Amino acid sequence: MRFIAERLLTDDTPPRLIGGRNRVSGRIVFPCPSSDEYEPLPLQRHGTLWSYTIQRYRPKSPPYAGPEKFEPWPVGYVELPGEVIVEARLTGVAFEDIKIGMALELTQIPLDSEAHDPVMIFAFQPKDPGDE
Repeated sequence: MRFIAERLLTDDTPPRLIGGRNRVSGRIVFPCPSSDEYEPLPLQRHGTLWSYTIQRYRPKSPPYAGPEKFEPWPVGYVELPGEVIVEARLTGVAFEDIKIGMALELTQIPLDSEAHDPVMIFAFQPKDPGDE
């Protein structure tokens, strides 16, 4: 299994996204810039859906490197409280069940589920109500 890019996730189990905190202002960004101005910061795994849309057409290549056969997917802005808002795919939820403010948690999914050696991407799924 390979991930779409390096230095996006921690090696923890379960993994966390790696943001960056500006050493002077304290401002948090994602992903962490390769700069001495930022220190890596593991971000929260849980957040809430701030906004979303349904991607209904195949993105332009490059940069898109997914399957030729395209099926729509939801993409959202997920607010990690007190940190940053992250753009990511949403998974594990029907389009009609997506709601602004819903609780989400970080996961990983294949960019192309039919690929022989799929590239993994980060995504967010509905949070299990029993999780802390």
